Amino acid sequence: MTSTALRPRLTLLFAAACTLAACSEPAPSSPPAIKAMPVTVLTMQPHAIPNAIEAVAQTEGAKEAEVRARVSGVLLKQLYQEGEAVKAGQALFQIDRATYDIAHAEAQSIANRTAREAQRMKLLLASEGVSRKEFDDAVSANELAQATLRQAKLNLSWTTVTAPVAGIAGRASKSVGNLMTTGTDSILTTVYQQDPMWVRFSLSESEVAKLPGGLLTPKILTGVALVLADGSTYAAAGKLNFLASTVDPTLGTQQLRAEFPNPEGRLRPGQFVRARLLAGETTGAFLVPQSAVVQTEQGNVVMTVDAKNTVAPRPIKTGDWLGQDWVVLDGLKAGDRVIIDNLMKLRPGAPVLPHAPNEKPRATPAAAPSAKQS
Repeated sequence: MTSTALRPRLTLLFAAACTLAACSEPAPSSPPAIKAMPVTVLTMQPHAIPNAIEAVAQTEGAKEAEVRARVSGVLLKQLYQEGEAVKAGQALFQIDRATYDIAHAEAQSIANRTAREAQRMKLLLASEGVSRKEFDDAVSANELAQATLRQAKLNLSWTTVTAPVAGIAGRASKSVGNLMTTGTDSILTTVYQQDPMWVRFSLSESEVAKLPGGLLTPKILTGVALVLADGSTYAAAGKLNFLASTVDPTLGTQQLRAEFPNPEGRLRPGQFVRARLLAGETTGAFLVPQSAVVQTEQGNVVMTVDAKNTVAPRPIKTGDWLGQDWVVLDGLKAGDRVIIDNLMKLRPGAPVLPHAPNEKPRATPAAAPSAKQS
């Protein structure tokens, strides 16, 4: 058989082989199914949120009494432990009293002698043995001696320096052995009364503007709370006892002071805390955990679950923090389901399996393919 006769047969065989090869290729597979991710959701319910402004504050004793030397002399002893509680009248320092013992003894002797002389003159006056002037001079001398004796007793008592009020005794400003004087350098320490405790703070004009009416007056304030350094709220409520009537022209702030009971001494003078002013309530607000709020260039956003159980981003308007939560003023409504975990693994439109915080996640079913087969 010639090559010319074989060409048609080879062509047919090649075409049949190509057809079989094409029929044996597998059909294109469909895209993999997207699994629904379990997420914890909070169902939004409106709350009545207290209108509050927080400001950095510092505690101070309601009374801060300076303890000063009232007589001169060498400081012999320090009788208290710095930083400990002391009682009113408790001895804190001892100044050398030797000089004042001698002065007291001399004053006592003179007072006794002049008293006897006045009594003798009184008897002589009755018998007209002395003139009235001599008697009056003796009485005056005795009165002067008695006054000198009283001053000597005071000076002697002042050699023991005592606490003027009960409170926390501060650091001693003079060391044992120093020569004390009664001038401007006579301060020895300070006693800080700790019950009640005062808290000083200030508010800027922009912070005051957040209050109802934009004005800070005692009438609109319903209370004062104290937030400690660890984030906890001090158990006892306070009351405002000073509100400046003017705004500081240098800082643009208004000075305030609140008073808090402190019977257990939990607050100490000089602590930095946060004062929270309460002024009524805002109704219809929602609370969302801080970790559930995503901050973007366009503003704050939360991830919600829609009716199809898919992720739906929702822009929100937030106010201040309340504990560990954001106060949401706009963007949510009652019944919305806000996702509070697995946020980094979610994307808009992704299917999810929502469950409440106190429920266990359901089994993850295979979701429908994301694209139809062609």
